[in-house]
Amino acid sequence: MRYYGTQGLLRAERTPGGQRHYGEWAVDRVIRIQALYAAGLNSKKIAQLLPCMRDADGGPSEIATPRLVTELTAERERIDRMITDLIRSRDVLDEAITTASADPPASVMSRADTTRLQRGPA
Repeated sequence: MRYYGTQGLLRAERTPGGQRHYGEWAVDRVIRIQALYAAGLNSKKIAQLLPCMRDADGGPSEIATPRLVTELTAERERIDRMITDLIRSRDVLDEAITTASADPPASVMSRADTTRLQRGPA
């Protein structure tokens, strides 16, 4: 929470004793921040984006500029490319798992394996 504060992502009220106090609104804000970090955005971009997200009243921020929309669209396209690459990697792994799980062809089996199969279970 303190890190988010130093990055300008979250602000706390101070108690008379100097302790930080966060309202209920902070829970939703932290969830959004974590989701944006997980998407690969850095704290500078998140700090620009958070004020543009809809608040509890449902209204968009006035600082959602066309440039920011363009930058965020580029980030979304980057994430889409990453998803495509991950799906491709998963498909390759699925193929390798299927191949590795299949019974090996007789030509690959060792002589000991062949003998054991001919004798049956021990």
